[in-house]
Formats: sequence, C-alpha cells, structure tokens
Amino acid sequence: QVQVVESGGGLVQAGGSLRLSCAASGRSFESYVMAWFRQAPGKDREFVAAIAWPGTRPNYGDSVKGRFTISKDNGVPTVDLEMSSLKPEDTAVYYCAVGKGQILLRRVWTLWSQYDYWGQGTQVTVSS
Repeated sequence: QVQVVESGGGLVQAGGSLRLSCAASGRSFESYVMAWFRQAPGKDREFVAAIAWPGTRPNYGDSVKGRFTISKDNGVPTVDLEMSSLKPEDTAVYYCAVGKGQILLRRVWTLWSQYDYWGQGTQVTVSS
C-alpha cells in the first residue's frame, strides 16, 4: 500500500510565496511520476506540475508556468512545489499524486485519472 502525505499550505497574501511538500512511501517503482493537482470549489481538478523518476524535466500547467517550481529529491520519492507570485485564483485544495512511469511515455501527465495514489490534500488560500 502506497501512502502519499502532503505538508505545507495555508493562508498567504497575493504576491506572496508558499511551499508544499509531498512524500510517498510503501512501495517502490522502477519509474514513476509525482504530480500536483488542485481543485477549487465548483471547478474541475486542474493539473499543476509533474516530475518523473528517472528524468529531470518537469511539466507545468499553463496557469502556473513561470510562477511555480516543482523539484524532487532523487534519493527518495519526495517532491516540493515552490509557489511564488501567488494570486487569489490559486486558492484551492492541492493534491499530490503518484503514478507509474508510463504516464510520461504516454504523455498523459495532465490527466488526473492516470494517477494511482493520492494524498488527502492541503488547502492553499490566497487573499487579495
């Protein structure tokens, strides 16, 4: 059984920064993808960023490019999401997800249905 645990989140003013962290444990994969999605009230779950093992190139959703940075610890399945220049529209519950490496090969990292394991989510609220 894979456990996915997020930390970070909270309340921040517009223009500020926040860091989220996610750690996965319980199983090992030869290759896998860890990603962040977010969901605001009344909206669909939205792809934020993803990064793969092995590999170094991250992928970002259009709405966060240039403002968010995803990074990983090569030794353990852990990812951070550094969020800067935050806007009120970034307010959402942020979820960490883990999926098999084939997500990258099939180029479907933006599709939440492709991921197998999810965290409980952490609230990010950006005030104007």
